[in-house]
Amino acid sequence: MSQKTIIAPSVLSADFSRLGEEVEAVCEAGADWIHLDVMDGHFVPNITFGPPVIKAIRDRTDKVFDCHLMIEPAERFLGAFAVVGCNIITVHAEATTHLDRSLQAIRDLGCKAGVSLNPSTPETVIEYVLDRLDLILLMSVNPGFGGQDFIPSVIDKVARVRTMIGARPILIEIDGGVTPETAPLVARAGADVLVAGSAVFKGGREAYAGNISALRTAADEPRLAALGSR
Repeated sequence: MSQKTIIAPSVLSADFSRLGEEVEAVCEAGADWIHLDVMDGHFVPNITFGPPVIKAIRDRTDKVFDCHLMIEPAERFLGAFAVVGCNIITVHAEATTHLDRSLQAIRDLGCKAGVSLNPSTPETVIEYVLDRLDLILLMSVNPGFGGQDFIPSVIDKVARVRTMIGARPILIEIDGGVTPETAPLVARAGADVLVAGSAVFKGGREAYAGNISALRTAADEPRLAALGSR
């Protein structure tokens, strides 16, 4: 398990008119992954982008492309996202009838498999697919829009998921309302990856490095302390 908190800026908050340049800028500023929020206007009340846009920016960096599919159904599109260069593909437990099959399909495509849970979805729904997983993404806002306030009850959920994982090499990712104030709370509970949109992209490109550093600094110490106590 990585000792460093992984920071994954969500391009949902980037300037879409210069998306490739924005990806390069946050990577140069210290981003570890690039988080891609794919929304369909059906599973969530918003539409963002799909495989053609991801393909267009894939050559801007060799960083991990962390693809979060907020679409229903997801299964028929998994291959399209794999072929354009997504390294991790995450599907929502709420958006698929056959979760085990979807996770196996992602791995068969050569990608790492993730599952996402909405704030009101209990973690017990993934108990029987843990051995199919590389990543568990816990939504700390209701999916569909950026800039929402963090839901505090997710902190205890992170801790329960961390216990459920046990010794399995599964990363816990938090998406929604992540700031330097909320980052230490989820890091202490067991989070490994922080998705941040507004908190990274605010202030323009000259602020990106400082914004990423602030998130990492806020999360690393409590996360290391938690790792040491396990």
